[in-house]
Amino acid sequence: MSTLMTASEVHRRYEEAVTAFRKLIPDPALRLAFSRQVDGYIRQYALGVWQADSASSITPRHVEFYNAIWSPGNPVPSALYWEVASGVANFDLFQPPAFFEDLRRYDRMKGTELARRFTDQLTLLLLLLAAADGAVSEGEAGFVNACTDVLLELCGRDGLSASRPPVRADEFIAPRPVQNTAAEPEAAPDAGREDPKAPPGPGPALEELLAELDGLCGLDKVKKDVKSLINLVKVRRLREEAGLPVPPMSLHLVFMGNPGTGKTTVARLLAKIYHAVGVLSQGQLVEVDRSGLVAGFVGQTALKTQEAVQKAIGGVLFIDEAYALVNADSANDFGHEAIEVILKNMEDHRDDLIVIAAGYTGPMEQFIHANPGLESRFNKYLFFEDYDGAQLMDIFRSMCNKNGYALSAEGEQAMEKDLQELYDSRDENFGNARDVRNLFEQAVARQADRVSQLEEPTREQLMELLPEDLEAV
Repeated sequence: MSTLMTASEVHRRYEEAVTAFRKLIPDPALRLAFSRQVDGYIRQYALGVWQADSASSITPRHVEFYNAIWSPGNPVPSALYWEVASGVANFDLFQPPAFFEDLRRYDRMKGTELARRFTDQLTLLLLLLAAADGAVSEGEAGFVNACTDVLLELCGRDGLSASRPPVRADEFIAPRPVQNTAAEPEAAPDAGREDPKAPPGPGPALEELLAELDGLCGLDKVKKDVKSLINLVKVRRLREEAGLPVPPMSLHLVFMGNPGTGKTTVARLLAKIYHAVGVLSQGQLVEVDRSGLVAGFVGQTALKTQEAVQKAIGGVLFIDEAYALVNADSANDFGHEAIEVILKNMEDHRDDLIVIAAGYTGPMEQFIHANPGLESRFNKYLFFEDYDGAQLMDIFRSMCNKNGYALSAEGEQAMEKDLQELYDSRDENFGNARDVRNLFEQAVARQADRVSQLEEPTREQLMELLPEDLEAV
């Protein structure tokens, strides 16, 4: 199913974004100048965005998008195909809008952040237009970043700081979906161009993936649940081949547990396993959190979320700390828009997309019950228990082996004692394997300080971790 937006949808989002920013401008004269000028500048910048996409030709859809750039009270454009195509070919350099200098001057006088807010808004508007062909290419993202860098440099020269980092277009890059181009011959792909939806090369065999799963430390209940899911999928395939009815089944999952318990690792393995058994066409894992789905301006979250989903089609979309998408204090929070986009794609791509939502147990239960659509699609839960002291020690040994270090006998005893104490005194900030990694990295740094004082350290001395290397900072 196509994920391309219509021109009317683009116009709606553009109008919402411009109206929202206009309301932020307190000064009437500045607000009027912005309202009169913004449409013309954005149309010019759209030409630059499309010029930057060397892998795509101008199509009637680009013309529709161009003509959708207008706000109430301003003239409605009616450009023809040749005008847009010629404008794209002749676009030269990005020039900041005239009103941008006025925004910066007002910011300097009043201590506001209008110029920085416009810079972020421009990034999102241009990304909206870059998606005319269904995705944002690297070339388009590069052009958008170059434009915003010019504006940010001007802000920096004026000493205008901001409370948050700028929005970067790189976050929105996604493979271009395969399209039915019968109605748009100009957009037909070149014969030699790589098809992003082409079947991937052969991946690891199921037996190798299951062996890798078994090799993970702990997680006995999770491993059992994953193998049950695999058996269920395999039997469903056999029933299909035998012509037997197969009841509908959701493979979307909720991973519950504290940080550092292997949720992302298991999700990545599961994506490959589902590809190996034929459930998913590609088996990639796309990991996001709220910041990777939600934008800070009206109408832009849907675009950002759709870009993330587009990358995940054929594989698994892994949403870490998914409960952050639900703001109980605000029904109008942009996170709700992201959830609606995800739910729609779960339905539209139910045969080639699996979503895994992950986070702490309590907040995740609240998240699932916050939306009836979530409850109906997420009905399988995997619980990731904390690692105990012995398992934490196994993880530490594994890190030593992988990185060419070895614990002395005294170091082994000291580390076992420290990790057991870490487990026994754990609280809500307990990081499981993440805490172990931090301890390992600190030990390596202390060992380096110690060994660097030796004149000609032996191979064993370069590898050995002593108790003094393992002492807590």
